[in-house]
Amino acid sequence: MMLFFWLAPPGHAHLSPRQRGSRAEAERTHVASLSPAGYPLVSCSKCTPEDGSEPGGTSVYSVKDSCGMDGGGIGGNEEEKYRALAYDTALSTLVAVALYVLLKVSLDGFRQWRARISVLIVGSGPVGLTAALVAVRSGKVLKLTVLDERYRTALLCRPQQIALDPRSVKFLLGLGVDFDNMEGCWHNEHFFTRIGVFQEYLLSILEQKKQKVEVKVQLGTKFTEEYLQRIPHSDWPRVIVVADGSCGDSCSVLGISSDYTMESCHAFGANATIERLDQRQVPTPEIRAHSLYFDLSAYGVEALREHKNPTAKPCFHLKIYGTFRNRYMALVCPASDTKMVRYLRQTANSCIMKNIFHHSFNAYKADIEPRLNDVTLHHMQCSWRLFEIQLSHRRISAAYIEGDNVAVIVEGEAARVLNFDTGFGVNLGMRGLESVGTFIYRTATAVDQNDILEALSAKMNHSRQVAEAFRQTGLAESMYE
Repeated sequence: MMLFFWLAPPGHAHLSPRQRGSRAEAERTHVASLSPAGYPLVSCSKCTPEDGSEPGGTSVYSVKDSCGMDGGGIGGNEEEKYRALAYDTALSTLVAVALYVLLKVSLDGFRQWRARISVLIVGSGPVGLTAALVAVRSGKVLKLTVLDERYRTALLCRPQQIALDPRSVKFLLGLGVDFDNMEGCWHNEHFFTRIGVFQEYLLSILEQKKQKVEVKVQLGTKFTEEYLQRIPHSDWPRVIVVADGSCGDSCSVLGISSDYTMESCHAFGANATIERLDQRQVPTPEIRAHSLYFDLSAYGVEALREHKNPTAKPCFHLKIYGTFRNRYMALVCPASDTKMVRYLRQTANSCIMKNIFHHSFNAYKADIEPRLNDVTLHHMQCSWRLFEIQLSHRRISAAYIEGDNVAVIVEGEAARVLNFDTGFGVNLGMRGLESVGTFIYRTATAVDQNDILEALSAKMNHSRQVAEAFRQTGLAESMYE
C-alpha cells in the first residue's frame, strides 16, 4: 500500500475538483511516496516510467531515476548545513583563541614592562660598581643600593692599576662608559687606568642615574646579619649581588657554601712588586717579553745540558705593568719538568727569584724610567719560588633564599680568583657580569619561583663557562701573546 501526498499550489483552494485535477496535471505535479523498500518515489507527468506506462500516469519512479532529482538532494543539503556549522564553529573557536592569545600576550607584555625590583650590591670595587651600572641599564630596577665597608677615601686612593682588554672595553662602552672622560692611556686596544680613577668615574655615572632610579651608595657600611635585620621585610631586595672580593664574608652571612673547586692552568709563575715614591702615579702601558731563558749556573744549575734538546728548554714570559710608582712584574712558564723549573719550584733561596726579577726589569723596562739598583732592590717584594698557577671558583655561585624570595649571585673575585696576578684580573670579573643584565631582567619578569630558579641555573652555568674559558685560554691571552 502506498500513500500519496499532494500539496495544493497557490490558487488551488477556490477550484472545483475537476479544475483542480486539470491544473495539477498541467503543472506536472510530483507526488512523493515511499516504496516498500523505503526509497523515496515520485510521479512526474514528463518522465517515462520504468514499467512502460504513459507519462503523467500514476506510476511511481525512484528519485534517482526521475528528472534529475537524486536522493542525495536531501542528504546533500544536510551535509552542507553540517559543513557550514562545523566551519562556523571552527572559525569562532579560532577567533576566540586568537583573542585570548592576543589579550594574554598584551597583559604579559604590560606586566613585564611595568616589572621593577630592588637590587642590593655588596662591594664597590670595579666589578661591584660595574654590576651596579649593569643593573641600572637593565631597565628593571626600581631601587639600587651599593654597600662597602670602606670609606670613600680608602676606596679611591688605592695605587693599583687596571688594564681593560678589548672585550671589556666593548662591554663597558655598551653600558655608557666614556673613556675619553677618564684619565688613562691606550695601548694595543687596551685601556690602562688607576683603579681609583675607574671607581670614581663609575660612581659619578651612578649619581647621574638618580633621576631615573633610586640609587643609594652606602660607603663605610658593612654587610652583616644586623644590617639585614634592620631592613623591613617588605623592602628586602629581590636580587643581591655579592662582589666583595676574595676575602669578603658576605656569602657566609647569606649561608652560601664556601666550597671552591681548584683547577690547574698548566703553568708555573711568580710575582714581584716594587714601590718607588719618587716616581709618578700615572697610568702606564704594560710591557711584555717572551722566550726568556735564564742562566743559573752560578747557583749550580747546569742549564747548558738542556740546550741540546730545545723542547726541554723552559720558555719564560715576563710582564711589567702598573704605574711607575707602583710597579708589578709577572713571570710565567708553561708546565714542564725540566731541571731549571724543578729547581725554581723547590729552591729555598729567595735571592734567586729576586735576582731574576731584578735583571729582567732592567732589561725590559721603559726607556724613561730609572733602573733598579742595589738601594731600590731592597724595596722589592717577590715570590720565593715558582708555584703552580691555579684558578679557584665557587661550587655554588648562585642561590635562592626561598622564605624571603631573594635571588643571590656571586661575582668578581668572590666567585673566582687566580692565585697569580696577571694585571688582567678585572677582565675575569667583567666576563661574569656579561650575563647579569639578563639575569636581572628574567628575575624581575618571573611569574613564579620556577622562573627564578631557571634564571639562577642559567647564571651558574655561565659562571662555570667563564672559569673554564679562562683555564683554557686566559694565560695565553694575558701573558703568552
